Amino acid sequence: MAIGPSAAAAAYQTAAKMVANPAATGAATTAAGSGNFSDFLSGAMHNAVQTMQTGEQMAAKQAAGKADIVDVVNAVNSAELTLDTVVAVRDKVISAYQSIMQMPM
Repeated sequence: MAIGPSAAAAAYQTAAKMVANPAATGAATTAAGSGNFSDFLSGAMHNAVQTMQTGEQMAAKQAAGKADIVDVVNAVNSAELTLDTVVAVRDKVISAYQSIMQMPM
């Protein structure tokens, strides 16, 4: 299964944001710098949902004539890239699960 260029770019942007500002991603880290994986996933999903909601809100504002078209396009594009990333990660998780289930015991 191939990952599209937009999904790869979105994943790269998300990773760059997490490295630049880990507190903003919602991923909890301890003093030693190691974090809980479930907290990381929870934070990443929260950010994905928030990005999607922002895109929807900007589109609604544009429909009402209260938003700049450039801001709307940027928000909707960000939401689309986030959705592509979530779908790509989901596909990889399902693929890994299927591979594990096919392993002989």
